Amino acid sequence: MNAQANAQANAQANAQASAQASAHSYLVGLIGAGIGGSLSPAMHEEEGSQLGLHYVYRRIDLEALQLDVAALPDLLQAAERMGFNGLNITYPCKQAVIPLLDELSDDARALGAVNTVLFKDGKRIGHNTDWSGFARAFQRGLPDVSLERVVQLGAGGAGAAVAHAALTMGAQSLTLFDVDATRAASLAAELQQRFPASQVSAGKSLAESLAAAHGLIHATPTGMAKLPGLPLPVELLHRDLWVADIVYFPIRTALLQAAEALGCRTLSGGGMAVYQAVDAMRIFTGLEPDAERVYSHFQSLLQRPEGSPLGGR
Repeated sequence: MNAQANAQANAQANAQASAQASAHSYLVGLIGAGIGGSLSPAMHEEEGSQLGLHYVYRRIDLEALQLDVAALPDLLQAAERMGFNGLNITYPCKQAVIPLLDELSDDARALGAVNTVLFKDGKRIGHNTDWSGFARAFQRGLPDVSLERVVQLGAGGAGAAVAHAALTMGAQSLTLFDVDATRAASLAAELQQRFPASQVSAGKSLAESLAAAHGLIHATPTGMAKLPGLPLPVELLHRDLWVADIVYFPIRTALLQAAEALGCRTLSGGGMAVYQAVDAMRIFTGLEPDAERVYSHFQSLLQRPEGSPLGGR
């Protein structure tokens, strides 16, 4: 074989090797504010390794970069140029990212919130795995509770997702509260159109709504390590409530501790964090992660020594 033939053969072999490497290599990330302690990188990278992938997950923390939501267009463009396969999106960007996308999944369009962006064939495709993650976690942790009357705190991007999940699971009455009453009313109206068999409304009196409720869903940032405290007066809780929180740092928030002290059944945000990550990985890779393996790894991460960094999703 002459030198030219050798060169052509080597070039072809390198091209094939490069294609094979790309097929098994993934670069993804998370855009959000205050995400220094997110467990998403550890969950994704460990499961990627278990699946035989070269899987790298990077945080893009707006606070650390001293940026705000206005930087989203530049960050998405930079991620595309650097060869990212996709991005997870968290607070405060889940709704602001939508105008920057080319396509939306049916769920993301209905919810008006995106937590997963896939870069594929030159397009940015938005998905929402928050709602499916919450539903799977709820069905695992509180499989037999009543969904007849549910109160939810929070009507932002995450709130829209978990409200959708609650109604999909069969909530008959869902009452929404938010610091922005207009936002709660808007979400309630949208959900009522999508779920006409249920009663969805923006609440007026939290005390009255909770007194008659079977369950409480908490979908605001209050209770996170960086925003400690309770999202409501503790005296409004009662032992006949089940309480589900989407916050997972700390895993037992002040709200869950107060509810457990009264004898309430509770659900932490850990399961939602795991299952939304599993669904996002499936979108990024086309492979099926082992949800139980990811859940076990997540539990081990929570056992890290005190002083380990804490943060958002």
